[in-house]
Amino acid sequence: MQKEVALTVEGQTKLEDELRRLETVRRREVGERIKEAKEFGDISENSEYEDAKNEQAWVESRIIEINLILANATIIRKPRSAPSKVTLGCSVLLKDIETGEEQKYQVVGSAEADPAENRISNESPVGQAIMGHAKGDVVHVETPRGSTIEFEIVRIAR
Repeated sequence: MQKEVALTVEGQTKLEDELRRLETVRRREVGERIKEAKEFGDISENSEYEDAKNEQAWVESRIIEINLILANATIIRKPRSAPSKVTLGCSVLLKDIETGEEQKYQVVGSAEADPAENRISNESPVGQAIMGHAKGDVVHVETPRGSTIEFEIVRIAR
């Protein structure tokens, strides 16, 4: 049984676009690469053929993965007004109590998490710590090294 996945509307659209691109463009491109590589002759020692087959396997597995995510997705809509507590889909401004450094995150489901884009999963240590808390609350986050970081929730927005 597949785990239910939380997606924002934007995340759903992004996955649908990726799926469409994989099923139409990438499949065709990989098929052409395989066809061209076969023309080089003996495929048992043909690195181009092997690379193309590996890429084909990746494309097909990603198509399956996206279909599973979309089939099990619960779409999280942004609240109409600013939420009073941290929920999926909202943006949160956190302040590190020790350093005073502030960081803005959007809380999303694990399928959309991208720390480079400041999109954290509700299942991550920070995400778990802030879920359900209100502006002004101080939360404690256990790091992988075993230390604790304290964050104050400065702002919650949609």
